[in-house]
Amino acid sequence: MSHNNAIQQQYERLGICKEVYAFGAKTEEKLKARFDALDRVTECNQLKVLHAMQQAKVSAECFQATNGYGYNDLGRDTLEAVYAACFCAEDALVRPQITCGTHALALALLSNLRPGDELLSPVGKPYDTLESVIGIRPAKGSLAEYGITYRQVDLLPDGSFDYEKIRAAVTKRTKLATIQRSKGYATRPTLSVARIGELVAFLKSVKPDIICMVDNCYGEFVEEKEPLEVGADLIVGSLIKNPGGGLAPIGGYLAGKKECVENAAYRLTSPGLGKEVGASLGVIQSFYQGLFLAPTVVNAALKGAIFAANIYETLGFDVLPNGSEDRHDIIQAVTFHNPNAMIAFCKGIQAAAPVDSYVTPEPWAMPGYDSEVIMAAGAFVQGSSIELSADGPIKPPHAVYFQGGLTWHHAKFGILMSLQKLYEQNLVNKDLMW
Repeated sequence: MSHNNAIQQQYERLGICKEVYAFGAKTEEKLKARFDALDRVTECNQLKVLHAMQQAKVSAECFQATNGYGYNDLGRDTLEAVYAACFCAEDALVRPQITCGTHALALALLSNLRPGDELLSPVGKPYDTLESVIGIRPAKGSLAEYGITYRQVDLLPDGSFDYEKIRAAVTKRTKLATIQRSKGYATRPTLSVARIGELVAFLKSVKPDIICMVDNCYGEFVEEKEPLEVGADLIVGSLIKNPGGGLAPIGGYLAGKKECVENAAYRLTSPGLGKEVGASLGVIQSFYQGLFLAPTVVNAALKGAIFAANIYETLGFDVLPNGSEDRHDIIQAVTFHNPNAMIAFCKGIQAAAPVDSYVTPEPWAMPGYDSEVIMAAGAFVQGSSIELSADGPIKPPHAVYFQGGLTWHHAKFGILMSLQKLYEQNLVNKDLMW
């Protein structure tokens, strides 16, 4: 039996029919040059992480767990030096006590804004869970409850910045601008590092002391540069996304200007304590090893996203980014305009998982969202969206957001299984597969 036949038999054993397999193989063949280019970016980022670890003198002693107050935690302090070097930051805060990306963002905002200040989003509506943090949706402990106001400038219809309205929105009370790199549950382009740099430069020209914070979730290690290298003051992210490499079981990070990071540390722990406390418990080695693997894991996720875009674009669905665009995060949006197709897609992703593959995802009223959400995520770490996952709100235009894949071959299988579910329910135009 030939090698290719053996692989095809394995796919058939896992539920992929010959027609879906053949369509996937044809699509993959066209992407070889694109994947080679991704490998070159990954090599650059892998060497960057390695250099940062060597500079910081990471040792076996760094992997020892601490408890209690966590005073003089060598592993924690060294890891923060590694993150600072990787992202070209003055300082970094990397902690298991930061529970998720939304928590990290809330920490950055609540620590760097004061009553009477105003927050500006010059890139439109932020991710759904931030609405409660800001107070767009009333919530206990929101910025609004502390007397911090919010102003938003939407992107222009073509996705470009509305510089005229941004200039008008910046006042003497504008303390911080939040720039969401990824699209969230919106059908707008993800911002490249270069575009973020242009926006930061404009904001600084209008108000030199404005703090420019970038929600870096889903964007780490996708490009050769990160937002701090183009003028941002602070970047924020989750360790159960890109930088955790699929190994971090919890955690978040902030990196950037020393004062901004210190403010966050005092908010996370207590005034007077800051970064001095916060035990690393038993997770510190997974933080190091996850970061080391992150460029390779992100590479796998990007290949999966590009493969998905090309599969579904060929079948006539709206995809963002499209099949040939440059990538600036790991998320792939597919718009179905049909809730049944959206749900079938998510069922396919769940069926492809190594964990809970037998579970059927169903829409539910997830906390922090204004509509039912369906989530497919058979992950080793609950909610880890660097692992193969898909989700979206059950409302028009019924777009699903696919991301992750710890290995390229698993991401590929997940996409083929999502197509298999649509194929079985006659929710795709089968003629377009030939």
